[in-house]
Amino acid sequence: MAVPFQAAAMPNAPACPQCTLENTYVDGDRFVCADCGYEWTPDAGEAAAAVVVRDSNGNVLVDGDTVVVIKDLKVKGSSIPLKQGTVIRQIRLVEDDPEHIEGHSEKIKGLVLKTIFLRKA
Repeated sequence: MAVPFQAAAMPNAPACPQCTLENTYVDGDRFVCADCGYEWTPDAGEAAAAVVVRDSNGNVLVDGDTVVVIKDLKVKGSSIPLKQGTVIRQIRLVEDDPEHIEGHSEKIKGLVLKTIFLRKA
């Protein structure tokens, strides 16, 4: 009597911390991304995949970067709009939220902006 084929239990490989695609596999004690070739250990992958904040062009943003607004934006609580080309210096990342940053413009203080309306300067 033939035994039906059962797929071996494959460890669940996480998404790539560099390109965020899920085409990854296990190679010994490391994970490998088939798309970009990035290799990482399970411990390093958890730390690097914590929060990666990217601008509208896909560039990685970090605390202290300078960004430029790419579209005129209405600002809640202010009659002054944020014009395209406005520079936001010394941004701060919002903890556990890759879609928002905090910063100040020359005229408006305490802004929270979506990263889809920003590009790295």
